[in-house]
Amino acid sequence: MQLNEDNRKLTIEIIANLVNIKNQMFEQILEPAGIKKEQFVRLRGSKNAVGKLWTKREIGAQLLEEFDNPIKEKKFIKSIIEIASNWSKFHLSDNEYAARATVQKAREVLNTIEINEAIEAQLLEEEKKQEKLRIEELKQKARKEKKSEILERSKLLLMMFDEMATMKNNPQKKGYLLEELVNMLFQLYDIALLESFRRNNGGEQIDGAFKLDGWHYIVEMKWTNQLTDMKQLDSLYGKISRSGKQTMGLFISINGWSSNVIPLMKQHPDKAIFLLDGYDLRVVLSGEIDLIELLQKKIAKLNLMAEPYVGATAILTE
Repeated sequence: MQLNEDNRKLTIEIIANLVNIKNQMFEQILEPAGIKKEQFVRLRGSKNAVGKLWTKREIGAQLLEEFDNPIKEKKFIKSIIEIASNWSKFHLSDNEYAARATVQKAREVLNTIEINEAIEAQLLEEEKKQEKLRIEELKQKARKEKKSEILERSKLLLMMFDEMATMKNNPQKKGYLLEELVNMLFQLYDIALLESFRRNNGGEQIDGAFKLDGWHYIVEMKWTNQLTDMKQLDSLYGKISRSGKQTMGLFISINGWSSNVIPLMKQHPDKAIFLLDGYDLRVVLSGEIDLIELLQKKIAKLNLMAEPYVGATAILTE
């Protein structure tokens, strides 16, 4: 409903014509339309320039003047017109002919208002649909751009990974570069990975940590010529046990694990660690699978099937 001068004038006519006595006018029209008695009493006692009490017409005009919110004013005007459209108490008016003419005009205007409101609602709904489509298009565009960015930057990380694989005599540097590579990869997928830190008064070294789907994960990373053994896994189990209840572990061992690690992990009462090897990492860097998808599926296999390690190949062929 658009505010217009004709509707304001009609509102004043309704207030002026339907009820002769001001107090009855308040009870029958103004109060049902939401006007407080204190406001009416104040206006009823007001006087014009020649010292006479305001007429009902002047009271109506001042009521509209005092609205500082167009939405509230529209609501008031519509309420007054609705009251008039259903009016049957013509005996309360001073001029029944004028009152009936005002009621007929109110009915015509109310019909127009309702038609316009229906059109406005339909247009608003259409605008909302168009806005949703626009937002979805922007989201799709952002997803495509993000995917393209991930693929391009992953190529650079893959080159870094392959170059690291050729390093023979500097395991300490290789471990440092692995932490750097994993950190950059997680950042690429908007996963905040805490870099290496110490806790418990410096008594524990944590290679990294991240949060995914409401859970915290402590990360251990190894790239050595020797296969990771159960002793190193036990160290991570200990760190998890000394963490909060909503904490699990990810052990990244580029060259894999000794043959007894996975069977022993299955026997462990606390199924809190899942594994990722160099091939898994390479599959992500080559763009064959999304990092978050890989992590989520590995976690699901651990939680549902008690499998600490399911390779990327098996996940891709599911």
